[in-house]
This record gives sequence, C-alpha cells and structure tokens, in this order.
Amino acid sequence: MTMFRSFKYYNYRLHFTGQSISLVGTWMQRVAVSWLIYRVTGSAFMLGFISFLSLIPALILAPIAGNFVDKRNKFKTVLTCQVIFMVQAGLLALLIWFKYYNITMIAILSLIQGIVATFETTARQSLVVEFVDDKEDLPNAVALNSSAFNAARLIGPAMAGIILSTYGEDACFIINFLSFIPVIICLLLMKLNLKKTETALEDVWTGLKKGYRYLEDSPDISSLIIVLALSSLMVIPFSTLLPVFAKDVFNGNATTFSWFESAGGLGALAGAIYMASLRTAKNMQQIVISSAFVFGAGLILLAVAPSVWIALISTGLACVGMMMQTAAINTYIQTHSVNELRGRAISYYLMAYQGVLPLGTLLVGYFAHLYSAQTIVFVEGILAILIISGYYFYNKDRVAKGIYQAN
Repeated sequence: MTMFRSFKYYNYRLHFTGQSISLVGTWMQRVAVSWLIYRVTGSAFMLGFISFLSLIPALILAPIAGNFVDKRNKFKTVLTCQVIFMVQAGLLALLIWFKYYNITMIAILSLIQGIVATFETTARQSLVVEFVDDKEDLPNAVALNSSAFNAARLIGPAMAGIILSTYGEDACFIINFLSFIPVIICLLLMKLNLKKTETALEDVWTGLKKGYRYLEDSPDISSLIIVLALSSLMVIPFSTLLPVFAKDVFNGNATTFSWFESAGGLGALAGAIYMASLRTAKNMQQIVISSAFVFGAGLILLAVAPSVWIALISTGLACVGMMMQTAAINTYIQTHSVNELRGRAISYYLMAYQGVLPLGTLLVGYFAHLYSAQTIVFVEGILAILIISGYYFYNKDRVAKGIYQAN
C-alpha cells in the first residue's frame, strides 16, 4: 500500500518497530508523571513547571545540538542517547517504587531527559533520510514516524489509565524503563552505510552562524518555523491543562484524564494517517494553513463543551489540526534542507516546537491560576486562527503561486 511504502526498507522497519514500542512506554510515563505531580501538589503551575524543565533545553541547546549532529556520526549519537534515556527512566522508576515522591528529584530527572532528548531527536530526525533508499519516500517515512508517535499517544495513556488504577504509578515507570530494550536492540540490528562525516575545523560559533544564515537565505523554511514558534508559545500548550479539565472541570479521576490523552492521540493519529497517505510533499503550506483553522476550532469547542464527551471529541479535533500542522512543517524542512545542514535546520524546528513550548506551558500554568482553564483554552483557539491568518496574508501570493512547492 502507498501509505506504508517505507516499510519495504529493512532499516526503516527496525527503526519504526523499536520507536513504536519505546514511545508507548514514554507516553505511559508522561501520563503517570502528570497525574502524580497534580495529585501530590494540586498545582496547575507545577504541571507546567515540570513540562518546562523537560522541554526548555530544546530552546537553549537546539542550535548547538544541530551543529553537533551535523559533524558527527548520527547513528552513534542516537544509540548513546537511548542508553542514557534508559538509565534516566530506571532512576525515576526506583524513586517511585520506593514512594520517594521528591518533586525536586523528579524535576532534575526531567531536566536531564530534556537535555538528552534535544540531541537525540535532532540526530534521529536527521537520520531518517538514511533509512529509505528512495528519497521520494522520505515524506512518507516522516509521516509514518508521526503515526507511530500518535498511535503511542493513543495506546500509552489508555494503558496508563488502567495500570494507574490497578497497580499504581510505579508500574508505569517500570514499563517505560523496560521499553527501551527493544529500541536499543533494533538499533544494533541495523545495517547502515553512512557516509563518513567530515569534521570541519570551524568552531561552534561559526557553525551556529552558518545554520542561522541558511535560514535567512531560506524564507520558505524560516517563515514556517516562525509560525510554529508562535503556536508553541500561545496555542499548543493547551495540553498542559488536560488534567485540570479531567479532574476539576468534569470531576473525573486518572481514568478520565487518560480518556483526554487518548482522545488527543486518536485525533493526532488520524492526522498522521492522512499525512502518510499523501503521495508527494507538495502543498505543505496549504496544509499548514487549513490544519491551523481546524486546531483553533477544536480548542474553542473544548473551552465551551457542556459535557465530557463533547470535550473529548473537541480534544481529538484540536489534535488533528495540531498534528497535521507540525507534521507538514517537519516534512517541508526534511525535504527541502540540504544534507550538510539538515541537522541545523531540524534543530531550529525543534527549538520552535519543543524549545518555545516550555515558555508557553509556564504562561498557561500562570494564567490558569488567574482565570479558568476554559477561558485560557478559548483564548488559545482564537490565537491559533489569528497566527495563521497573519501568515496567510503575509505569504498568500507566494503560496498561491506555488513558489515554495517541492521540486
């Protein structure tokens, strides 16, 4: 089938299999951490703060990570980072097993995870192009990666809800620790013929300036990164408030929270499947625009939802738009960046997405104290529409004429 054409490649199958298993564990832990923090502290601000610590390294270190990845063996970088992930997950599992609910230790481990993730994600996304022999299949491979992520977002929280209610939080952390074993095995089984990396004699600052100049000379890429950065600051952090909707707005429990996460995962998976079904990487700008309107409409509906079921449907709709927007931007950057600077281009994507996001989560957490969660989400929906409207009116002539379409 066209949708799964990247599976014909041995290395991509291994990559997809290992990541899919590991991501389920990661989402289980993410739900467990959010629920644990809110149960222990009762603070929406602490939810945002822990998310801030796990994501802020992407804002500070992403360009450095991109420069680092472009000059080194990407495969070895990914493998090393996965081993560190496993150690970090093991330490966190031990804390929870012994019921040592030390928020400071959880915060430190979240920060470590964020630092390693900045380098691992940059290297892994840059490496995807090596998993497919025919570069025409790269957009499909990128979209299938998003499908795996969002399928895990659907399955992981659902499993977490059952396990949290039945066995407790520690079981979720242990499962996440064990889930790193398959991804490491799959990496070791790969047969890659990577070109030898030319280690430039330039210093870090020169490498960073080269990446920045590349974006200056590529307005098609930089304008999409700006849209993503604004969305990450003012729109995407809505997910930080899902525990508040589950517990306070709709008087639910851990299972209710898992429903919201699963609804978001189902919507995002639907968006990923649509992206994977595309035959080419053309019309990505139009997809970014239309998906942003879907995103904003979903958030507005969530804010005014009179029942938990309508809220779940609205969450799914919002995540359809969010996933399609971020995947379309990612696909465009992957397919339009030159090979020797792809790591740096992707690093700016990660900075705009994962790096700016923690600032947004802090803002959302702060304003959720001053106003209701429903009010904040409603405002986020309006902002989603305003941001993309500004992008459209600024770029409408170029987008309409197809200047930025794939070759």
